[in-house]
Amino acid sequence: MSQTVFVTEGIGLCQRRGGSIKVIRPGDRVLFEADEEHWHGAAPDRLMVHLAINEADTDHDVVHWLTRTG
Repeated sequence: MSQTVFVTEGIGLCQRRGGSIKVIRPGDRVLFEADEEHWHGAAPDRLMVHLAINEADTDHDVVHWLTRTG
């Protein structure tokens, strides 16, 4: 009921709703709890390769895609 992101290459950014933007690098692991709104992706002018592991059960979908704002 969560998403775990493992960064394997490059430099990325992630942010939880209401939180600060964090830099993530190879070897970093970020755990997002079930239903926690967040985003993650490559830093500007960089690439990021990552493995995302999603867990789900009957009460929680695997992914809720959000729309970009701003």
